[in-house]
Amino acid sequence: MKIVSITTTRESIPLKNPFKTALRTVYDAEFIRAKIVFEDGSESFGEAPATKAITGEDLESIEQNIAEVTPLLLGLGSSEALQALHASSIGSSSKAALDMALFIQEAIGNTKPIETDITISLGTKEEMLQEAQNAKEQGIKLFKVKLGSDIAHAIEVTHTLADQFDEVQLLIDANQAWSVAQSLEYIEGVKDLSSIALIEQPVTAKDLKGLKTVSQNSPIPILADEAVFSFEDAKHIHQNNIAQMINIKLMKCGGVSQAIKILEYAREHNITCMLGSMIEGPISINAAVQLAFNYRDVIRFVDLDSPLLYKEPSKLLSFRFDRGEVFVL
Repeated sequence: MKIVSITTTRESIPLKNPFKTALRTVYDAEFIRAKIVFEDGSESFGEAPATKAITGEDLESIEQNIAEVTPLLLGLGSSEALQALHASSIGSSSKAALDMALFIQEAIGNTKPIETDITISLGTKEEMLQEAQNAKEQGIKLFKVKLGSDIAHAIEVTHTLADQFDEVQLLIDANQAWSVAQSLEYIEGVKDLSSIALIEQPVTAKDLKGLKTVSQNSPIPILADEAVFSFEDAKHIHQNNIAQMINIKLMKCGGVSQAIKILEYAREHNITCMLGSMIEGPISINAAVQLAFNYRDVIRFVDLDSPLLYKEPSKLLSFRFDRGEVFVL
């Protein structure tokens, strides 16, 4: 079935509370929604959020990228369009929006619920404890804890969370905020806490040597996030023992079809993965959640909590989020 039109709209969903990391503060989930219409009148949709601090793309550039590639895709079938899309040089998030509209995933087999984390945003110790308490009251037992460059604060917050929420697993995310020395200082300060499951991207994405040094000197597994965009990045991280785990995000790798390439490689080489997300809209979360269900043997940690952060529930979700678990509708 050939493509007859591709259009975009700007969408925004208010968040309950500001989402704060070492890189940015977000008040709304803002994203571009792409609509593809085929010659039989059928429609499909994809989305891409503005994450300039990570992918280098804002709303305007995503719109421009999709407009740029549209003439190449019109008149093509889905398979041909996917090939043309990924041969282009537009941004990874822009590709992801079109990819998820073009790529048809296999039906979910095992519908047993999966567990997602919820983000505890960077803030004062008191603010983070309050967020954690709110999450506990929702029945969530997996906290994605955002930390910043103040290592004393990071260690104190981690110990406090571990002490007060001993039934919870902590996924520590520095968002590239630390040097190697700071990373090792933090690890030394928290290494005896059994509730820490991993430390995510402690150093800058480009510092692969530093990331490897941290990994080799840490009893806590290190997860590469911003250091892994593409399939080639994932292979390089694995083959050079740079980190023990990788975080796959549709907006980094360019969509569902590209995420599957990484996941198949991870399955073959027994690599533990997280399936992550930005602050995304419901359609892109739908695509990622379906992927999490289909690759639950490879994806150990699921970080798809955007719908839990929305001020109001979205009617466009194909899944139900309840007490930290995700159910197929």
